[in-house]
Amino acid sequence: MNRRRFLGQASCSAVSAIPVLNTLLNLRLASSIANAAPPQASEYRALVCLFMSGGNDSYNMLSPLTGASSTHANSRTEYENTRGNLALPLTGLHEVHPLNTPDRTFAVHPSMPRLAQLFEAENAAFVANVGTLIEPVFNRTEVNNASKRLPLGLYSHADQIEQWQTSVPQSRSGVGWGGRMMDLIKDINPSQLVSMNISVDGSNVFQSGITGAEYAIVPSDGGGNGGAQALAGYQSGYNANSGFGNAASTAVDSMLARQYGHLLQETFQQKRRDAQAAYSIYHNATSGALPGSVNFRLGPGPNNEPPNRLGQQLHQVAKAIMGRSAIGALRQTFFVNLGGWDHHSETLSQQQTMLAWVDEAIGAFWDQLVLLGVENQVTLFTGSDFGRTLTSNDRGSDHAWGGNHFIMGGSVAGRKIYGQYPSLALNPLSGGELNPLDTGRGRMIPTTSCDEYFGELALWLGVPPSSLHLVLPNVGNFFTPGATGPLGFFG
Repeated sequence: MNRRRFLGQASCSAVSAIPVLNTLLNLRLASSIANAAPPQASEYRALVCLFMSGGNDSYNMLSPLTGASSTHANSRTEYENTRGNLALPLTGLHEVHPLNTPDRTFAVHPSMPRLAQLFEAENAAFVANVGTLIEPVFNRTEVNNASKRLPLGLYSHADQIEQWQTSVPQSRSGVGWGGRMMDLIKDINPSQLVSMNISVDGSNVFQSGITGAEYAIVPSDGGGNGGAQALAGYQSGYNANSGFGNAASTAVDSMLARQYGHLLQETFQQKRRDAQAAYSIYHNATSGALPGSVNFRLGPGPNNEPPNRLGQQLHQVAKAIMGRSAIGALRQTFFVNLGGWDHHSETLSQQQTMLAWVDEAIGAFWDQLVLLGVENQVTLFTGSDFGRTLTSNDRGSDHAWGGNHFIMGGSVAGRKIYGQYPSLALNPLSGGELNPLDTGRGRMIPTTSCDEYFGELALWLGVPPSSLHLVLPNVGNFFTPGATGPLGFFG
């Protein structure tokens, strides 16, 4: 086994994903960041980012049902007029009754009964019309005149995915806000061998920091296998039936035991050792079965339905949470991703299928959290490239800006819609402005910034208010960080 093969097969992304020289050059910066006060020994908190790559059409995920909007006496009629052939029929909608909109009700997509149930039980909430912003933008005139700074590549998949994960819309960056949280508070965790940030979807920007990166694992399969991947051919003990394995493993052990006098070489060698140690810790911590018989649909269904790809990822997240003590974690973030939301055609039929996957997976995840007794200590939140146009391009919708998202967890002050659910009226092609938020075709200017959304989550995880600007550089443009978040969805 040569050096190149070893590096290519090592399970911990830290071996190959962290530029060692960059880490060394930034140690002084990392050591200067004040950490949050250690929590009580039993306190554990985790954030789970569910990213919907491609741009979810979220005004059908949460649509108006009864009551007036700011521009129409009947918000449902306004929705139907604007969405045209993309409007969902009334049949099958799940009516929800937000506590903070007493004169209005809303509808959750027919494919999401569990989300509606969790919302009504006050274990989930929505955040309305969220998007990337550098500073507040109030109307389309400011957009058209460029009198406000606007995000780079506003309707571009690549740019907006990156900006949702960095929260720095004014520049391109490879450091995410989850990575900056890790840089700031990772020392809360008793052990540092397994990263505070764990991804079940490979490398991502959100969890990449200055001093480290995500620990990449693989989703569960139909047999329940998954998690950290072992170094191919390596075995920790002697196996009488595997002569080659014994020889290869001895060679790896010998290589790992070698000491180097050169600082850079020895630092890189230590990364190799840590990667192997991290695999052993993670594998042993997550090898047991989860309690109960929660169905994440890891394999094909009885009628040969395909596995739920998101369920496979959240199953591994649940196993990592179960093994948190053995991993040595009091704070964790997780990244899961379901792609395929770029529905320029057949939006209604494609969303019917894909939102059902999301609903099934988050329902199973919630049930598992309850069985583990950590439903109050874990918060799942959604992200996506952008919202989509309210108008139809015939049978689909196109790239837009603000969109709706949901958060789920026992600590969430649920059954509320946070932020401002906007009027869905369209501006006329000429003449007076009816809806200042519509920049054209129902591309909605966000009324809640990503910084407000993420700031609430970061404070809950343990980022000190005085250090929040280190995680979210633009946060001061939207609110002054304090003991409570800007939106209040943690009470």
